[in-house]
Amino acid sequence: MRQIKHSVYLLSFTSFFPTGNLKYCLVILNQPLDNYFRHLWSKALLRACADGGANRLYDITEGERESFLPDFINGDFDSIRPDVRDYYASKGCELISTPDQDHTDFSKCLEVLQKKIKEKDLQVDVVVTLGGLAGRFDQIMASVSTLFQAARISPLPIIILQEESLVYLLQPGKHKLHVDTGMEGDWCGLIPVGQPCNRVTTTGLKWNLTNHALAFGTLVSTSNTYDGSGVVTVETDQPLLWTMAVKP
Repeated sequence: MRQIKHSVYLLSFTSFFPTGNLKYCLVILNQPLDNYFRHLWSKALLRACADGGANRLYDITEGERESFLPDFINGDFDSIRPDVRDYYASKGCELISTPDQDHTDFSKCLEVLQKKIKEKDLQVDVVVTLGGLAGRFDQIMASVSTLFQAARISPLPIIILQEESLVYLLQPGKHKLHVDTGMEGDWCGLIPVGQPCNRVTTTGLKWNLTNHALAFGTLVSTSNTYDGSGVVTVETDQPLLWTMAVKP
């Protein structure tokens, strides 16, 4: 198995906030925004809305909208309201039509974002995505599918964050996850979405795995928690979805 040393500081959650040192870009999807979005916005290197995500940004920033102008909005524009589109266009925000119906607005947004990062020669550690984990189940699964596609779009780690849940797709190899910031909630899990994982080994969890197979219909690691060491390691032979609680 190809070993990938991947120290994932995205799980040092406070590193996203103004006192942290992570360099990140922010993507807003078409789902309700949580209170911490303002903290994340303040330090993001690039800020993007995927289609109807612009509606969410527009509505939550009433009275202060000029302080929250995205760098671009993309999509097939079937969800963004005409008044919202006109407002951001009048403020000079770039509107990029991406009409391909075979891909989600989320995946198309990541493609545009990656091009912008290259054009501007930005040093970025991670892409933080707000939304995608609530509401319609088919759209939740589309968000998870986009994480699989994202490995072909961008070399950057992509996380999705909504309400009390954070998800991140671990690629084959060994990962080191820092969970000692005080922002972590009580639960975590490892979900073998897409295909079985034949060999999964962990440390730092209350219920660790040692060369276990994870698959739907047999074993899925849910409602796990931490052993107090502050670091979790996960070694997997296939892509494996890590999920954890974060404090709102």
